[in-house]
Amino acid sequence: MLTPALAPVLPIAAPWFDFAGLAVFAASGALAAARTRQTFVTMAFFALITGVGGGTVRDLLIGAPVFWVRDPHVAALCLVVAVVIWMTPARWWAGAALDWFDAIGLAAYAVYGAAKAIRYGVPPVPAALMGIISACVGGIIRDVLASEPSILLRPELYVSAAALSAASFVALGAAGLDPTLAAIIAAAAGFALRAAAMHWKIALPPYRGDQ
Repeated sequence: MLTPALAPVLPIAAPWFDFAGLAVFAASGALAAARTRQTFVTMAFFALITGVGGGTVRDLLIGAPVFWVRDPHVAALCLVVAVVIWMTPARWWAGAALDWFDAIGLAAYAVYGAAKAIRYGVPPVPAALMGIISACVGGIIRDVLASEPSILLRPELYVSAAALSAASFVALGAAGLDPTLAAIIAAAAGFALRAAAMHWKIALPPYRGDQ
């Protein structure tokens, strides 16, 4: 069975992957509110919904208790992130710095989502999809609320990077690799793809129905 082989990754490395993704996604949500000059209440809501959105959908789909409802530290972390951004100058968050942190969170959360799905007995392919959902749904909700173009409608390699991380983790675990090492390699692969896409402007080709 795949599940027992990969289950140990959750207590060993998952908290770091989980909180890395949460903090970065919460920051991206808070900054989306900051760009449109919203109130602190709106900023805190954006931080929370972006941070927990993907994980909430994942937990509902795999039949797990919704993580942030049971863990008091999750909502607190999102609130702290919102407070930090509210109290710091906008110039601190300008440029591409947050994009690089977001790339880290994307890769980490994709691995964590896949690992949790496997822990709950989800088969390999759906488990990889749960990793993608964990990493991307929060950003999709954020973009909709902020009236920004959704990440799903951008050609840049974003969802593809999450898919690489999640699929690599599942595949490496199925091949018998140590779960913690599989998680590190998979997260690094997804981050590398996202970093390359940002640096060299790599994008998927659009549909060309006129050919």
